[in-house]
Amino acid sequence: MKLASRLGLAAWLGLCSLSLHAQTVLTVASFKDLDRSVQAAIPLFKKVRPDVEVKLVALGYGDHHNAMTTSLATGANLPDVMGLEIGFVAKFAEGGGLEDLSKPPYNANALGDRFFKFSVAQATSRGGIRAAMPADIGPGALFYRKDLMDKAGVSEAQLTKSWDSFIESGKTLKAKTGAYLIPHAAAIKDIILRSGLHDGEGIYFDDKGKVLVESPRFVQAFETAKRARAAGIDAKVGAWSNEWSEGFKRGTVAGEMMGAWLAGHLKNWIAPETKGLWRSAGLPGGINASWGGSFYAIPKGAKNKDVAWEFVKFMTTNKEVQLAAFRDLDAFPALVEATNDAFIDKPVEFLGNEPARKAWKATAQKIPAVAVDRLDPVAAEVIASEFDKVLEQDKDVKLALADARKAIERRVRR
Repeated sequence: MKLASRLGLAAWLGLCSLSLHAQTVLTVASFKDLDRSVQAAIPLFKKVRPDVEVKLVALGYGDHHNAMTTSLATGANLPDVMGLEIGFVAKFAEGGGLEDLSKPPYNANALGDRFFKFSVAQATSRGGIRAAMPADIGPGALFYRKDLMDKAGVSEAQLTKSWDSFIESGKTLKAKTGAYLIPHAAAIKDIILRSGLHDGEGIYFDDKGKVLVESPRFVQAFETAKRARAAGIDAKVGAWSNEWSEGFKRGTVAGEMMGAWLAGHLKNWIAPETKGLWRSAGLPGGINASWGGSFYAIPKGAKNKDVAWEFVKFMTTNKEVQLAAFRDLDAFPALVEATNDAFIDKPVEFLGNEPARKAWKATAQKIPAVAVDRLDPVAAEVIASEFDKVLEQDKDVKLALADARKAIERRVRR
């Protein structure tokens, strides 16, 4: 063989060797604590795709979503896979920056019945764009300190029977123990806003985009929460503040209404020393609602969309991956199959060994598939501002809601 031919063959073999060992770098942008689920899944994904290197970029909740907003607007520094919290899915989808996963080659709607129905609705914008895949959900629950309730002579049935009974229980608790029942009356408002809804209905807007904030549902939400404040059962501290977590640690706040994931936060970092003292119950009045939820999306500008879709499916439709996040990180699965595992029946030690996960699953099965709108965060911000005026300035409820409608409509027209 001539030297030139041998050199050519050697070069060709060298290129083949390089291609065999070349790796695709898949960039995944996430936020705390969702990044822990990704980190735990990387070794498992590596077994399936040894040719893919997963590069995880994680920031705090606010910094991450701000960075993703900028990246989608500019097209710069876009990841292949984007972790998102529920409040950003519709906004980013209707901004045109995310792949519509309902269309080929993804065809995500064919996987729809594998997830709790409300999580699929949360991942789909009002315009019908399937922008993301659900990873974990937050079935709503009332968490309460049983030791303090026992001291006050208040039962779980009294806490959950109705809002009137809930408020009366809070008054009894405060009188006998000095503890507040909840951190802030806004929690009551937020729950009632999500009550009585049916599949396809929106919280703030109807299917024609009409603003709904003057409806009886909003009036009831504001008036009930106002009564709770007047009864002195809330500590007037906002969620995630230092005062909020200190109230749980010291037992000066005896309850909170949030997603099932709160149990994990209480156990892991908020108040681990209160192990065994907490219990989980349904929301007052038998309401079924969700708090939060995490999703994975693929930007239109992603470089490795095929591998990105493979990774997204791995994170959301793989039972073992979903169960690992459930067991280790208290992330309640959006995948129904994962909640059929025996783990769901096991007692939760932090919650006094009660089988709380079974109750959370029962709640998840009843939560309606509420429609989301990209302007929901705007409406929520306006409603929160008017609600503060009702509590702090004694503004008339109906006037506050009328002003909220006008403000939202102005924002919509921009």
